[in-house]
Amino acid sequence: MVMTDLLKPEEIKKALDSFAAETFDPKKFFEMVGMKAMSAENVKKVFLVLDVDGSGFIEEEELKFVLKGFSKDGRDLTDAETKAFLTAADKDGDGKIGIDEFEALVHE
Repeated sequence: MVMTDLLKPEEIKKALDSFAAETFDPKKFFEMVGMKAMSAENVKKVFLVLDVDGSGFIEEEELKFVLKGFSKDGRDLTDAETKAFLTAADKDGDGKIGIDEFEALVHE
């Protein structure tokens, strides 16, 4: 499965463009690409695309490149953006984002 099976390419491009030179805000990004309106089941499908190594978690190393999971044109997150994203989503404090934590952040 690829991201464009789940989300509209034009919404992905618009959201990526809006954060090209601006500090990344995951909640705002997820809303812009239409994820906030998706069912929990479909949000979890997005998670599975972003979980590059298939571990069941998005670790800090994967998180830095999360925008590339939406489009090859996505930029890398800065270290500060990566840490802020991790802090916002990692509710159990294990240093990685699980599928339920990801879904909760999207629908927060």
